[in-house]
Amino acid sequence: MSKRHSAKYKIDRAMGENLWGRSQSPVNKRSYGPGQHGQRRKSKVSDFGLQLKAKQKLKGYYGNLTEKQFRKTYDEANRLAGPTGENLLRLLESRLDNVVYRAGLARTRRHARQLVTHGHFTVNGVKTNIPSFQVSKFDIIDVKAKSLNTTPFIVARETHDSDTVPAWLDVSPTRGRILVHQNPVREQITVPIQEQLIVEYYSKI
Repeated sequence: MSKRHSAKYKIDRAMGENLWGRSQSPVNKRSYGPGQHGQRRKSKVSDFGLQLKAKQKLKGYYGNLTEKQFRKTYDEANRLAGPTGENLLRLLESRLDNVVYRAGLARTRRHARQLVTHGHFTVNGVKTNIPSFQVSKFDIIDVKAKSLNTTPFIVARETHDSDTVPAWLDVSPTRGRILVHQNPVREQITVPIQEQLIVEYYSKI
């Protein structure tokens, strides 16, 4: 599991968003940046600055992604047919850790990443502990039988809200099963980021 060396809450404040969905995030109370000059009026951000911020936000939005991991995903998206930005979002959305989070079996994406890394899931009957594993249409993701009655999944069953599950997934929280009945399309991916800014960023470096 990769390690983020910068403080998560400082990154939240620098980006102006609660990227990891934590209730203790300081941006829930203070939306300005970190440091003694955080409340000063900011100068106009350049186009490159907006593109860089979009990239950093998307990296944070999908969990503890390093630049190397993110760039590898972007390069794969760029090789696929269709708009690169939409391909990027689809690949990020199809990560196993994100699917676990979207299905409501984890509190946050970071929590989902931890559960996957600790070996609590199988994909089509095969133990899979790689958070970046790409799920596909018709894949079946199961919580391992011996994990079903551990605290994280008991809590997930008791608090599960089917209304928050995206349309491309079917979830049985009681069985700990996720069915991928289609690949996600752009209209089903709700991220507060303009993906075209990221394409423009990588086209300049």
